[in-house]
Amino acid sequence: MSPLSPRRMTVTEVGEFLRGPPAGFSVETIGSDHRVHSDDDTNLVLIDDFQSCSGKITFQNSLGRKVKMRNLWEYSRVRQNLLTKRIYLLVTACDQTPSVTKKKPRDLRAGMQYVVSIDSSDPFLKWQMERGLDRTISSVAGESYWVDIDIVEALETWTAEHSMRTEPVWRDASFTLKYESDALFDFPYWFGYSKRTFKARHFIFPIYICPMY
Repeated sequence: MSPLSPRRMTVTEVGEFLRGPPAGFSVETIGSDHRVHSDDDTNLVLIDDFQSCSGKITFQNSLGRKVKMRNLWEYSRVRQNLLTKRIYLLVTACDQTPSVTKKKPRDLRAGMQYVVSIDSSDPFLKWQMERGLDRTISSVAGESYWVDIDIVEALETWTAEHSMRTEPVWRDASFTLKYESDALFDFPYWFGYSKRTFKARHFIFPIYICPMY
């Protein structure tokens, strides 16, 4: 199977998503606003409310881009969802304008917004996600962590396989797991001295983790 086959990953423009929602989704229109309902049994939506040219869009059952966990039970539940459901994110494709000189960096212009879905229950992707989480959150019971899971590399691979007018720069292509430890002696939280950064890179899911405090 292709690493980025439609089963594993889809990229859909927001307007197209609203006009023809995928299985497990329905769209309710209220004036110029849209409410998107989803099936929690199969989908894990991590999209904050946002404003589009057609009005405000709200995903009713979304956990938001930053998922907060206060104890090990909540962490275990979120981890299980990440390994068994289809994950939905909102990303932005920015256009690059050529720079006047070679030394000046290229300007980015806000472009189209897309809904990206990733089938984390796929055996290959599940293995990638599980391996990354296990390696980076080995001491989740003892410290507070802020974990960013980034899919930019996967989107760049998708761009190379699909014809787009320009090669975009992908923004907001990540989601965050925010775990606040209930441990009694969480010294990084108390003193903020830990500045270590742990990185684990995989084919589809580059996962970056550093102590939150």
